[in-house]
Amino acid sequence: MDPTPLPEVTTLAAPFFVLSVALEWWAVKTGRASGRYETKDALASMAMGIGNLTVNTVTAAIFVWMMALLWPYRIATLPFTWWTFALAFVLYDFVYYWKHRFAHRMRWFWMEHVTHHSSEHYNLTTALRQPWFGPFTGLILLGLPMVWIGFHPYVIAFVGGLNLLYQFWIHTEAVNRMPKWFEAVMNTPSHHRVHHATNPRYLDANYAGVFIIWDRMFGSFVPELEREKPIYGIVKPVGTYNPFVIAFHELGGLLRDCVRDGLRPWRWVGRALNAPGWSPDGAHNRSAELKRAYVTAHPDQAGQPGLPK
Repeated sequence: MDPTPLPEVTTLAAPFFVLSVALEWWAVKTGRASGRYETKDALASMAMGIGNLTVNTVTAAIFVWMMALLWPYRIATLPFTWWTFALAFVLYDFVYYWKHRFAHRMRWFWMEHVTHHSSEHYNLTTALRQPWFGPFTGLILLGLPMVWIGFHPYVIAFVGGLNLLYQFWIHTEAVNRMPKWFEAVMNTPSHHRVHHATNPRYLDANYAGVFIIWDRMFGSFVPELEREKPIYGIVKPVGTYNPFVIAFHELGGLLRDCVRDGLRPWRWVGRALNAPGWSPDGAHNRSAELKRAYVTAHPDQAGQPGLPK
């Protein structure tokens, strides 16, 4: 007999999200907290969040169906215990790190994840700026091996909700630094501000969801420097508050590039599988090229955090 379904964490937390946004907005506007709020930008982010919730509600059944298909072929059946949930939470975050890294390193996945990075502000509403067609890129499939190992789908869904809930509070400028021991292990507002920045040294860094140790282990960690404040957004700003453009502008960009390539499917595949900024003619504008160009212009910065030697 299957266990009782666990509560939907993010749904239960919805009032907390709303109250937190209201409090931060008030604190920033009254000068009680650091940060910036622009009304049109914040409303666009919240609209993206509503759209994401709608899409995920409709497509959740698909992912549950895929997990149910794999469940009979599991190599073990892990019990519902505290250590199972703890292990699942850590393992889910490890998988999330790689999902997130792929979302930045392959344009096919970036075309949906770019939505989350499109705001030029950084506050709690930025956490709500989520894509509308994420399930359809296939990146979600990276979580299925957890079912094969023996974690029940209910457990995976529950720890996934906790993971998302944790990441909400790190989207803020109101918190400067946490204690050093916390900054060493956990993802924090400081670490995640780097992730959302377009400064060359900060590009493609700090992919962690909950535990920043993954970035430290796999060489993608870059600290936030006091002398260089993050500049938020994307390299090519979307330039609109229209939720539909925010949601689909990169999909449109990829399709336009493929049309310009003509009937050359190998180029289409190359554009989809390579990093954003890759070009079949070799005139790349990826994060690697942007970092090298910055070092060329500022040779004294070579080898510093986030920059090549």
